[in-house]
Amino acid sequence: MNPKTDVHNIQKLREMTGAGVIECKKALEKSGGDFDQAVKFISEQGLAKSEKRAGRETGAGLIESYIHNGRIGVLLEIRAETDFVVNSDPFRALAHELAMQIAAAAPETPEALLAQPFIKDESKTVEAVVKGVIALVGENIRVSRFYRLEI
Repeated sequence: MNPKTDVHNIQKLREMTGAGVIECKKALEKSGGDFDQAVKFISEQGLAKSEKRAGRETGAGLIESYIHNGRIGVLLEIRAETDFVVNSDPFRALAHELAMQIAAAAPETPEALLAQPFIKDESKTVEAVVKGVIALVGENIRVSRFYRLEI
């Protein structure tokens, strides 16, 4: 095994990206052991995979609520393809992050939400964060609707 694609680097890349072992090994091999390039490669592959899933039906869903200081409330409907993914930690974490995003940035529509810079990392859009979770869980995810109330 190439020292640049050893088990430690594969595991580190896997923990960082959430990609599978094989994908991490291939990314390290294609990048010649350059860790940053491997992360970029996996990200690009994940986004490509998420584009393929965009047309799939999202029949399962979750309602996430968030209240900020008793003055701003959000109800969010977010959907995936199966209950298995809806009940997964990455999906639930995404739902919570999106509800906080809505509370903080007050988008008017789901489309406007996806176009916003992500409040926790403004170098990414909300859409890029959603696509990252799509790549991680392997199913289409869609923000159906949300309601935001403020006193």
